[in-house]
Amino acid sequence: MLQWTDRGTNSLKVIVHHTDAKREYAYDRQSHIGQLDKALDEGKEKGWTVIDMQRDWKHIYPTPASDD
Repeated sequence: MLQWTDRGTNSLKVIVHHTDAKREYAYDRQSHIGQLDKALDEGKEKGWTVIDMQRDWKHIYPTPASDD
């Protein structure tokens, strides 16, 4: 999908790198859930934005609303 998007001149190319196993799932190059090696390599090569969930996001899920 990112390769297709990359054909456009003014398109945003973002990879959400799931690195926060405490708040969500974490997967990377050697993960049993999914492997992101090709996307990370190609993204770095082509200048795509990589968002690191653990480092870049203060909240992963919104705080639940109170029942008041």
